Amino acid sequence: MHSRTDIDTPAKPTGAVVLLARSPLLLLALVLGVLAVLLSFTIPQPIGPMFWDHYLYLDAANRIRDGQIPSVDFFTPVGALGYYLFTGLQGIFPHGQPLLLASWCLLLATGPLIALVVVDVQKRSTALAYAILLPFLVFSVLPFNTGDFYPYPGSDGFGIYNRQVCQLLYVLAAALVHVRDRRLLVATVAGAMAALFFVKITGAVAGTLMCLMAFAAGRLPFRSAIAAGLAVIAVLAIVEVAFGGVSAYLADILALLSVNDGSLLPRLLQAASLNAGLLIPAGLLCLVLFGSHLSFFTQSLRQLGKSPSMAAIGRTFNQPVFWLTAFVVAGIIFESQNTGSQAFIFLLPLLLKLAIDEVATAKTRPAAIAVAILALAAALPPVTAVAQKSARAWIGAVNNVPLESRNLKTLGAVNVRPILALRAERLRTIYATERSAFDAFAKAGELPSFLLYSDFDFQAGWLMNVDDAIDALRAYEVSNGLRFETIFNIDFTNPFPWLMDRSAPRHVAIGADPFRAIPPPDEDVRAAIAAADIALVPTCPVTNVNQTLLSLYLPSLQTGHSRITLTRCYDAFVRNGLKPTANAGG
Repeated sequence: MHSRTDIDTPAKPTGAVVLLARSPLLLLALVLGVLAVLLSFTIPQPIGPMFWDHYLYLDAANRIRDGQIPSVDFFTPVGALGYYLFTGLQGIFPHGQPLLLASWCLLLATGPLIALVVVDVQKRSTALAYAILLPFLVFSVLPFNTGDFYPYPGSDGFGIYNRQVCQLLYVLAAALVHVRDRRLLVATVAGAMAALFFVKITGAVAGTLMCLMAFAAGRLPFRSAIAAGLAVIAVLAIVEVAFGGVSAYLADILALLSVNDGSLLPRLLQAASLNAGLLIPAGLLCLVLFGSHLSFFTQSLRQLGKSPSMAAIGRTFNQPVFWLTAFVVAGIIFESQNTGSQAFIFLLPLLLKLAIDEVATAKTRPAAIAVAILALAAALPPVTAVAQKSARAWIGAVNNVPLESRNLKTLGAVNVRPILALRAERLRTIYATERSAFDAFAKAGELPSFLLYSDFDFQAGWLMNVDDAIDALRAYEVSNGLRFETIFNIDFTNPFPWLMDRSAPRHVAIGADPFRAIPPPDEDVRAAIAAADIALVPTCPVTNVNQTLLSLYLPSLQTGHSRITLTRCYDAFVRNGLKPTANAGG
C-alpha cells in the first residue's frame, strides 16, 4: 500500500535532467529542429536587392547532381563547401525556399562546431555559454547582411558565402578565446579552418591571422596548433587525392586574381569606412586597453628581454589590445573583398571576454566602465542591423503580393510590393519596345540605372522573363521535335537547367560577372559552349554587362548555332543539326 507521500509528491527530476534543461545545447537543438520544420514547407520570401545572387546555388547543385565537380568541371568564384551543403540540404528538403536553404545550410558545419564550444564553456558558466550561443544563432538564423545596399526593405539574397565565412570566424573566435579543453580546441579550430578554406579563401586568411594571434598569446599551444594544422592538411590532401579539388580551386583563385588587378589599399579603406560605426568604438577601446595595461605590458617586455621563452612571449602578447587589434585587422582584410556580409560579428566573443575580464580585474572603476561601454558600442551595430533589416523585410512583406509563375518551382516562392510588380511588367514592355534606347546605354558602357541589379522591379521582371522563356522553350521543342539537353544562359546566373531538369555546359563559370569573376574562355570553355544545344541571350534590358559576356562567348556560337528571337525578352542561339526526338509528333 502506498503512503500519501508516495502518491501525491512527484518524483524529483534527476540532476542530469536539470542540467540538460538548462543547457544551451538544448536551445541549439530546438532551433535546428524549428529550422528543419520551416524548410519542410515553401515559405515565400520578399524579393530584395541583387536577389539573383543565391540562384548560383541552384545552378551549382544541379551541376553537382549531374556529376560535375566545382572548380574541377566548372569555374566558381568561391569554394565548393557551401554548394555541396546546399545540395545535400535541398535533397532532404526539396520544398525549402532556396534563399533559406542557402542561408541555413552552413549550420550543418557550424552547428556541431559551436556545440563543441558550448560543451566546454558551460562547464564553467551556463550564462557565458548562452552569451556566446545566442548571437551566433541570431546571425545564423536571420539571413541578412549588416550593410545596406538599397533603401527599401527586402531579403538579402546576395553575399551569402560572405555571411557564412563570418559565421565560421565567429565559431573560431569563440574557440580561441573561450575554450580551455585542448582536444575540443583542436577539433574546433581544425574544423573551422578547413571549412573556411573551402567556403572562401580570404576567410581562411583572416582565420589564420586570428590563429597566429592565439598562438603568440599562448592560447593555442604549439602542440595544439600543430595538431590542428595537420588535421586541416589531411582534409586538403584527401580532397586533392580524391578528385584534384584543392589544386583546381587554387587555380580558380589565381584566375580571379588576374581579373581583379586593382589596388588593395582602396578596398581596405572602403571596408573600414563601411564599418566605421563599429570600428570607431573598437579603435577607442584599443586605446583605453593600451593605457590601462601599459604597465603590465612594459613589465612583460622587461621579463622577455631578461629570459626569452615561450611563456614569456605568451605573457607579452596576451594583451587585450593585441587581441582586439589582430581581430580587427583580420576583419578589415576579409571585408575588403566583399559585397554583402555580416561584417565583424566574430568580434563579439572577444568583446565579451574583454568586458568580463576588465570589470573583474580593472584597477580603477572608470577604466572598467569605459571598457564595458566601448565593448557594447562595438558589439551592438551588427546585432541591431541584422535585427532591424529582418524586421523591416518580414513585417513589410505583409502587404506584398506573390509573384505569379508557372515554371519557376521554389525559385518563384517570392513576393513583392504590388506597385513594384506593376512597375516590373510595365518596364518589361518598355525594354522590349524601346530596345534601341537601351542598346545606346549598353554601347556607352552604362546601365539604365546605377542600381539596376538592386532594383526590386528588375529582379521581379527577371523572374517573369525566365518564366516566359521556359514556356517558349517547351513550345519550340514540341513544334520542332527537339529536346535541349544542355542549356546555357548568357547572364549572371543560369537557373534554366535546374528549372527544366536539364544540364548546364561543363567548364562554364557560374556567377558570370565579366568585370570581376570571368577569366577569358579557354579551349575547354569554347568547346563546351560550341556543343551547347541552346544559349539564351536576355534582352530586357540589353546591358553593357550582358553585351560583354556575349562578346566572350560569341566566337564559339557563330559557326554552329543560329540566332532566333525566342520571346520579346530573350534571343537564343540554337545549335544547328539538332535531331528530332524519337517520339516527336511532327
